Amino acid sequence: MSQPTATDTLLAQARELHQTMFTVDTHCDTPGMLTLKGWDLGTRHEACTLLGGDLDLVRMKEGGLASAFLAVYVGQGPRTPEGYAQARRKADGLLDALDASFLRHSDLCEPARSPKEARRIHGQGKRAIFIGMENGYPLGQDLDLLDGFHRRGVRYLTLCHASDNDLCAACTSMSGATMRSRGSDDSGLTEFGARVVRRMNALGMIVDVSHTSERTVQDVLAVSKVPVIASHSGARSVSDHPRNLSDSQLRAIAAGGGVVQVYFVPFFLNPGSVDPAGDKVADALWSRMHAHYAEHAIGEDPAVDAGFERDYRTLLADFPPAKVSVKDVADHIDHVARVAGIDHVGIGSDFDGGGRLADCRDVSEVPNLTAELLRRGYSETDIRKIWGENLLRVFDQVLAGAD
Repeated sequence: MSQPTATDTLLAQARELHQTMFTVDTHCDTPGMLTLKGWDLGTRHEACTLLGGDLDLVRMKEGGLASAFLAVYVGQGPRTPEGYAQARRKADGLLDALDASFLRHSDLCEPARSPKEARRIHGQGKRAIFIGMENGYPLGQDLDLLDGFHRRGVRYLTLCHASDNDLCAACTSMSGATMRSRGSDDSGLTEFGARVVRRMNALGMIVDVSHTSERTVQDVLAVSKVPVIASHSGARSVSDHPRNLSDSQLRAIAAGGGVVQVYFVPFFLNPGSVDPAGDKVADALWSRMHAHYAEHAIGEDPAVDAGFERDYRTLLADFPPAKVSVKDVADHIDHVARVAGIDHVGIGSDFDGGGRLADCRDVSEVPNLTAELLRRGYSETDIRKIWGENLLRVFDQVLAGAD
């Protein structure tokens, strides 16, 4: 019988840790999967399939992930009354789908609105699900809508997405499906955006500066009375992409008591590893899939389901996935910890939004990252901080500062 290797020992230690520590992933785009008819949050799906997604409640338990922020994502559209109305309808639809999942799977999960609630849910053996909203676009120019989303359970707001909106400037701009670095016209936080930040402080909502421009980050830190987060970002000194944060931004967020959550997105962790042509093919396939399953349920026609999976396998054969791994994520965590401090780094995978690694293909495999952190000499105390305690500290401070 072969003896366990050092890698086996570290992975076993990591898995044991995940059964005892309270872990939080601050950004998963899984609500988008709920728009596919027949896709169920409480069913175990297969990793690395087109219709499987990266996260469900069963695989969360397998991977020892206690809680996650599921992001209500609305892409940026026209800044018109019609555009705002459509964005609100999409956000409300995703929130309705989450509410239905909570009712259907009350034995597996519960919605959480505070760290205290989340710890109670975890103590009952269930997954604690927080709700975030990615992009302030559904607010349009109506501050009162923020209160409505808060009442529905939204506990952080990512101020913008890949393009500017009425709240602030983004770190990138979109041209079709292509994300580009923004120009020199960084207008930062708008007057309306400042009102949103102040109202979020009053409500006890976490301000999220991922996707925002350099000046926006500065402006938010000047306006907010409580710490802020970057729910899914990286370190620009490790990987030079505008979606990553500079060292000065890392220090500024930490100085305000905040935390930077590192993602699993290959293109941001190591841009040179990804073929942009493959992204275009993937975007077209994803759009076709969502259009079909908005009208027809998964399983309604197995031949159609199989056809989509064949197209996905062809995509993977023509454009093999990048060999980006947990080591790349750990490199970013190392850098954030060095520059900002161990109390100011966490994890926001971006599962179901592009966050998939060669050796962490879905949520069931997150102990692989923990094993890498152990290999690099992180203590159990530090790993607990990275996997959730830092974020929960900030969340408690945000709630304590609310009116």
